[in-house]
Amino acid sequence: MRLLAVLRVLGVFLALHSLGLLPPLLLSLLDGDGQSRDFLIPMLLSLGIGLGLWLALYKQNMELRRQEGFLIVAAFWLVLSAVSAIPFIIGPHLNFAEAFFEATSAFTTTGATVMVGLDKLPRSVLFYRQELQWLGGIGIVVITIALLPLLGMGGMQLYRAETPGPMKDEKLTPRIAHTARSFWLIYSGLTLACMLAYILAGVSPFEALMHSFSTLSTGGFSSHDESIGFYKSLPVELITELFMLLGAMNFGIHFIAVRQRSLRAYLLNSEIMVFLGIVAASILFITVVLTTHQTYDGFLTSLRHASFQTISVITSTGYLTEDFSVWPVSLPLFLILISFIGGCSGSTAGGMKVIRIMLLFKQAQHEVIKLIHPAIVRPIRIAGRLYPTEVLHGVWGFFALYIAIFCLLILILMAGGLDQITAFSAVATCINNMGPGLGEVSANFQSIPDWQKLLLAFSMLLGRLELFTVLVLLSPAFWRR
Repeated sequence: MRLLAVLRVLGVFLALHSLGLLPPLLLSLLDGDGQSRDFLIPMLLSLGIGLGLWLALYKQNMELRRQEGFLIVAAFWLVLSAVSAIPFIIGPHLNFAEAFFEATSAFTTTGATVMVGLDKLPRSVLFYRQELQWLGGIGIVVITIALLPLLGMGGMQLYRAETPGPMKDEKLTPRIAHTARSFWLIYSGLTLACMLAYILAGVSPFEALMHSFSTLSTGGFSSHDESIGFYKSLPVELITELFMLLGAMNFGIHFIAVRQRSLRAYLLNSEIMVFLGIVAASILFITVVLTTHQTYDGFLTSLRHASFQTISVITSTGYLTEDFSVWPVSLPLFLILISFIGGCSGSTAGGMKVIRIMLLFKQAQHEVIKLIHPAIVRPIRIAGRLYPTEVLHGVWGFFALYIAIFCLLILILMAGGLDQITAFSAVATCINNMGPGLGEVSANFQSIPDWQKLLLAFSMLLGRLELFTVLVLLSPAFWRR
């Protein structure tokens, strides 16, 4: 284990993280809201420690291996979440558990919150929360990979550990630095487009910027307690739905579509088509149920609310226009369950990812056929693409581990006094990086004990890094290498 290499890269990350504190600091000084020290102290701390580590190890020439890559990514998300919690402790005066929960929720683009009275908070604090989601959505690790070659450090190991989805060796361009830059450009361009669309819909430029941060990142933080429902505007909801869907699609496909200047890339991608099919079917089902139970006045109103809540949940964004926890029959549970599907691989969305669900279904279908024809040999293909056995084994292992950890966390929370509905939805919304839950946590997570907040923050990290990146560190074999 090359610990000096790990510390050197963490130093770079901490120094770069300090730059993210500059915009809310300047905004605080501009508004004169008295919150400037809330951002100045952690900025100087992060910059000082980061530069100190990097300069102390500047002359070390150490190429990263996969082992160091996993350790750096896990340590990065843990350390940066802790440092990002400092402004919430100094400013809104949250205790450590609450501040760490809020910062981790922002960084992992979960969107669960312990804060209330958002409409009365200073603009600098609101901007900071949603800026963290934007940075977390793109994956600061992936952004920084573009700079690592200039610092004499390899980046592919970090990319493998950070990138969501089962096919981690794929790259958009031949060089990993070019891949990271391409991701950055597409992400920034879509964010700008989202902001401009919000402005055209009547949202103020400042709020348009903030909500574009949390929309494309599928984070879900808002500057209002009523979330997107505050605007009571159909155009705003439609814009939000569009960019939530774009954020939940593979950014590699966005890159190809831009390069080819054609929408054909989306139509030819089976994962995106299945994803959109699941979204459409879910919206139709929920609309029919809402209309049948006369929850809203008419079919079109039911369709409007069903569309927004469905897209928000399955993309793991967590915006709300209505409280779906009070919807009739099984709809609240149905929405929580589809959050497990999540978005596409290579996106900012959480959940298991659509491609894994597709592979699980194909493999299950294959096993049924083998019962009828035991001698048959049929490789698993999706859209003509062959998926090797090791990928299928990895998907099944991920699925089994996901469910096992999910159940274990529920049991722990229930042992701590939470009821079944609250425990189930709290774990589901955190491990799927989705946001709102049911029961006690339908609005926020303020009422649950601090140790449960810390446990759920850990589950957010597990979900964001897709389990293995974190759990591999618990293996003795990992440290013996």
